[in-house]
Amino acid sequence: MIVTDWIHSIAGFFIILGLTLGFNCGGNPLFVHQYFLFLPLFVGLNLFQFGISKFCPLGLILKKLGVPETRENCGGGCGK
Repeated sequence: MIVTDWIHSIAGFFIILGLTLGFNCGGNPLFVHQYFLFLPLFVGLNLFQFGISKFCPLGLILKKLGVPETRENCGGGCGK
């Protein structure tokens, strides 16, 4: 997987997690508190600002951890 694949996967996970823990409907057994709805809001705002500024803090972290930026740089093990 390359940087953009990881960013999409992690953002999707946190959106699902925030909605699951913050949305109380029909006796949701995983509901914790409505403030967890700020998590998907934060992720969405971060994705929005990336669309405008092309700056992504998670992308910088992943690059420093050695995640390849393109499929050509991953040694053929990234999939297609």
